Amino acid sequence: MNIETLREYCLALPAVTEDVKWGHDLCFSVAGKMFCVAALEGTLTVSFKVKDDEFEELSNSPGMRPAPYVARYKWVLVEEVSALSRKEWEHYVRQSYDLVRAKLPKKVAQQHGLS
Repeated sequence: MNIETLREYCLALPAVTEDVKWGHDLCFSVAGKMFCVAALEGTLTVSFKVKDDEFEELSNSPGMRPAPYVARYKWVLVEEVSALSRKEWEHYVRQSYDLVRAKLPKKVAQQHGLS
């Protein structure tokens, strides 16, 4: 996984926007809610939301850990992008998107063409 491949995959999802936050993080959002964050400086690291029942196992897997500041919301930080296959990357990024999208208020989802 590299930043361009991640970017292409995220932007192909419905109603996704990207912006840079905190000066050095590329953030992907659906209806204004973040679902994936990638570091633009240094080694590529990526954070995303996972299901509650997957959090412990994934955050303790080699090359991964609980994401700083947002681990309480079940976000993991992938420090070694090779820890996941391309298929796993696609699964977890899409799952993060779906988890965030599912929590959107109905009106917001409709405004973004997601209902």
